[in-house]
Amino acid sequence: MSTDTDSDDPTRIAFVCVQNAGRSQMSTAFAERERERRGLEDSLEILTGGTDPADEVHAGVIDAMAELEFDLSDRTPREVTTEELRSCDYVATMGCSTLELGDVDGVDVRDWALPDPDGGDPEEVREIRDEIERRVAALFDEFSDAP
Repeated sequence: MSTDTDSDDPTRIAFVCVQNAGRSQMSTAFAERERERRGLEDSLEILTGGTDPADEVHAGVIDAMAELEFDLSDRTPREVTTEELRSCDYVATMGCSTLELGDVDGVDVRDWALPDPDGGDPEEVREIRDEIERRVAALFDEFSDAP
C-alpha cells in the first residue's frame, strides 16, 4: 500500500503491456471484480494501458473472458504514460512491456512474464486467463492485508 502519510490517498494499481489488448485487459477486469468483492471501491484506483496500443481487444480474449461472464467487447486499448505509472503503488507488466520505469521510489513493479494470448487457441487463452486471475487475487491479498 502507499507509503504516503495521507491515508486518504487511494492505492493505485496498473496493469500494462504493449498492446493493452489481452493480458492487461484481463488483469484489469479481474482487478475490478476483486475491488468490488473486497469493498475497496473508495480506496483503490485501477489503471490499464499499453506502450503501443492495439485498435481493439483481441477476439480470443473477449471470448475467454465471456466464458466467465466478463464483457470486454466495449473496451478500447489505451496508451499509458510513464508519469501515470509513477503515480501508482503497484505496476504489473505482462512480460512484453517496453517500459523503462527504473527505480521509482514507492512503486512496486512486477513483471508477470505471461505468454501473449493473441492468436492462441482457446485452451491456451483460458490457461493464461486463469493464471492472471490467480495473480490478481494474490496481489489483492498482499495489499489488502498490509498495515
